[in-house]
Amino acid sequence: MRTRTQWRGLAALSAAAALLMASGVSAAHPGEEWPAFGADFLWGVASSGFQSEGRAPDSNWSRYIASGATADPYRDSVDFARRYIGDIDLAARLGVRVYRVGIEWARLQPAPYAWDEAAFGFYDDVIARIVAAGMRPMLTLDHWVYPGWASDRGGWRDPGMVADWLANMRKVVHRYASRDPLWVTFNEPAAYVGTELRTGGISVEEAPVMVEHIARAHNEIYDVIHRLRPDALVTSNLGYVAGAEREVNQPIVDRISAKLDFIGVDYYFAPLPRTGESAQGGASGGPPMWGLPVHPEGIYYALRHYARQFPDRPLYVVENGLPTENGQVRPDGYTRADHLRDTVYWLQRAKADGMNVIGYNYWSLTDNYEWGSYAPRFGLYTVDVLTDAALARRPTDGVDAYGRLIRAGGVASGYRPTRVPVPCVQIDAPEACTGDDPA
Repeated sequence: MRTRTQWRGLAALSAAAALLMASGVSAAHPGEEWPAFGADFLWGVASSGFQSEGRAPDSNWSRYIASGATADPYRDSVDFARRYIGDIDLAARLGVRVYRVGIEWARLQPAPYAWDEAAFGFYDDVIARIVAAGMRPMLTLDHWVYPGWASDRGGWRDPGMVADWLANMRKVVHRYASRDPLWVTFNEPAAYVGTELRTGGISVEEAPVMVEHIARAHNEIYDVIHRLRPDALVTSNLGYVAGAEREVNQPIVDRISAKLDFIGVDYYFAPLPRTGESAQGGASGGPPMWGLPVHPEGIYYALRHYARQFPDRPLYVVENGLPTENGQVRPDGYTRADHLRDTVYWLQRAKADGMNVIGYNYWSLTDNYEWGSYAPRFGLYTVDVLTDAALARRPTDGVDAYGRLIRAGGVASGYRPTRVPVPCVQIDAPEACTGDDPA
C-alpha cells in the first residue's frame, strides 16, 4: 500500500491492442456485454512483509516507529510470521492463483556480512506452502524497509546502498528462481521516495539520488533474474496517481522501462473533488484514507495510460482495494463487495477494449500495519490488532464477493456498477481524456 503523501509537483521524483490504444478508439460500446476472464487470468491477493509479519527486526521502519512519530505502535502486526499457514489456506480457499508476499531484507541480513539461515528457512516454507496450495508466489524484494545497519550508512543517500542491496537480493533470487515466481523488485518506487521524505530518510535534495539508485538496482537485479530464468516475469509496480501520474511516476518509468516484462499498476483513489489535487492516502491536513474519493472506473484509465505507453506489454493490477475506518461501515455506505464487483466490471471493460490485462491482486488478504496506523482497514479478513489478543481473522463481505467473482471469471452479463461513473476529466488529467471514454 502506498504512503500518506500527496505527490503533485514531485518532479524529482498488448500487441493486439496497439492500434486501438494508439488511436484512442474504444473497441467496446455501451450496451455490449463484457466477456468474463478465462481460466488463465491471474486472480490474486497481496500483502507485504513488514506490514504483516510481526517480530520486526532492526530496520529503518522499526526505528521510525520507536521514535514515537507514528499513530500506533507496531506490536506484532497481524503476526503472519506465526500464522502464515492459516493465511495461505484462507487465500487458497478463495480460489486465487497468485499470493504476493514480501521478502524482508532486514530479516535476512541482520548485519552487513551475516545472513540468517533461519530467516531464509521461514521464507522457504512460506513459498513452498503457497506452491503446494496451488498458487504462484509473487515475491516483492523491497517494500520500503531496509536493515538498521543500512540506515546507519545513510540508507538510499549512501553511494554503497545499491551494492549492499544487490548483495542480499542476489541471494534471494538464486534461492527462489526455481520456484518461478512473479517478481516485483521495488514496491511503488516513487511512493517509496515519498515515504523516505516523510520519515526523514532523505532530504528533498537527495530525492533524485534515491530515484537513480532504485533504477540502477532494479535494472541490475532484472538481469540477474533473467540469467537464471530467461522466461521470468519481472516488474516494479507503479502506484498510479490520478491527475498527476506523469509528474510522479514517469521519471522512474523512463529509467526502468526497458526492463519491465509486464506493467504492474496499483490504483486506489481519484483526485479530491473540490481542488483536483491528487489524493494519496490522507496527507497531513487532508482527509483520512477512508474519506478519500473512490471511483473504481479510474482503474480503467490507469490501465489505459500504460497500455498506450507500452502496447507490447501485458498489464497486471498488483494492488487495489477499499479502506474502511477500523472495520466500520464507510460514511458513503460503499461496501467492499460493491467495490470489488465494480472494479472487476471495469477490468472486464478494459479487456474488452483491447487492453492485455492478465491479473488482479486484491490488497490485502488481511488487515495490516498501514505505515503508522491500524485504523485504515483494507483486508478481506479484518484483524483488530489493538483490541484482540487472539488476532482473529474475521471475514468481511469481500470474501464471499471475491470468491464468487473468481469462480465466475468476473461480473455477470448485464451488470452495471453500484457507483455511477463520472467523466474521465473528473478523475484524470484532461490531456489523458478523450471523447470515447467509457463513462
